[in-house]
Amino acid sequence: MKSIVIFLVCLIATAAQALKIEITKGEVRPDPIAITKFYSEDSEVRGIGSDIAEVVGNDLVSSGLFELTPEGSFIQKEESVAKEGPRFADWRLLGSRFLLTGKINEEWGGKITVDFILYDVIAGQKLIALSMSSDKKKWRKIAHMIADAVYSRVTNETGYFNTHIVYVETVSKGKNSRKRIMRMDQDGENSEALTDSSRLVLTPRYSPDGQKIAYLSYMNNSAHVYLLNLQTKNKETLGNLGEMNFAPRFSPDSKTVVMSLVKGGKSAIYKFDLETKKLVQLTEHRSIDTSPCFSPDGTHIVFTSDRDKEGGEQLYIMDINGGNVRRISFDKGKYSQPVWSPRGDLIAFTKQIGGQFYIGVIGPEGTGERLIAEGYLVEGADWSPNGRYLIFTKEHATSGQSQIYKVDLTGRYTQQVKTKKDASDCTWSPLLK
Repeated sequence: MKSIVIFLVCLIATAAQALKIEITKGEVRPDPIAITKFYSEDSEVRGIGSDIAEVVGNDLVSSGLFELTPEGSFIQKEESVAKEGPRFADWRLLGSRFLLTGKINEEWGGKITVDFILYDVIAGQKLIALSMSSDKKKWRKIAHMIADAVYSRVTNETGYFNTHIVYVETVSKGKNSRKRIMRMDQDGENSEALTDSSRLVLTPRYSPDGQKIAYLSYMNNSAHVYLLNLQTKNKETLGNLGEMNFAPRFSPDSKTVVMSLVKGGKSAIYKFDLETKKLVQLTEHRSIDTSPCFSPDGTHIVFTSDRDKEGGEQLYIMDINGGNVRRISFDKGKYSQPVWSPRGDLIAFTKQIGGQFYIGVIGPEGTGERLIAEGYLVEGADWSPNGRYLIFTKEHATSGQSQIYKVDLTGRYTQQVKTKKDASDCTWSPLLK
């Protein structure tokens, strides 16, 4: 697949003018942004320009940091903006903080070029001006990349819209329930099956290089970890490593998988080198140690253990060689499924107190625990590539339907991620190229 080409045309901003939104605490008020349809003289291509503008708007609104100025209130139309430039006084009357406008042209060989500009309406200045070229069929990818550029310029954070989400889809329920691994754009579009439903599959996990998926599959009543190559679609097992192996996670360099292996009814943490096929035991089979996850710098592993019989399931961190184990969670309730933020500052987890479930975050030193989502059954959180959002699975008590949701770090903004059928065990890809 050919990469989309990006050309930086203009970037006007000084350090004093830099815009920043704090989204980890306090109250965040969405910034009003007006987005015109991307103009073209060609009527057919003009439709693509309209679609791109819609997807960009949906992406930005889904972050919880932007609100759209209604198109019906626009005083100046897209053709006028494209040919003459914005009349900032008109846009200020609408209360818009930002204005995004663009042009789209069809090139030879079925390609399109999209030129877009983000304006600071109050200051009357360009913030960014970019040009992107790609095959016409990939217009949606261009839209996500434009949204990333806008998000990054306004928040000073890396965007996350040009990404995939992989999850487990329930094909059929009941005694003969069947599941398969699916992949889709982060907004729920362009879904495709990565496995068939001939075997039960669970807990897919993206590799940081975006090339592989590790997942659990049952064969002959035994659970084993498999690797799926996303380019070739080839699948291979890590081998018969024990009675059962599960809960895989990749190292930051994607060369090692850490997981749980069961022996004698007890699970311990192991790491497996994908190149040398060497298996190294990190914890003992004295208790149930599971759900390991590397820190983003690859020096530590967080995991769940019931080794403290009075505390039940709690969160622990150890060095990469299995030494220096220390407990980081001490509140009431059972902790499980920890996953380290790509920023390294927080660890997300699932927590159960009585019959209620929560998604929470905690610092690696065990400080600052916060619960940011709750429900009858919420579990399996995973981070966006920029470490500012979490996706998780939520099962509804009455219907039993399981769906994917997204929540920001404040816990104030939650949104369902659309899927066609029941969805669970979601994992977020790195930013795509």
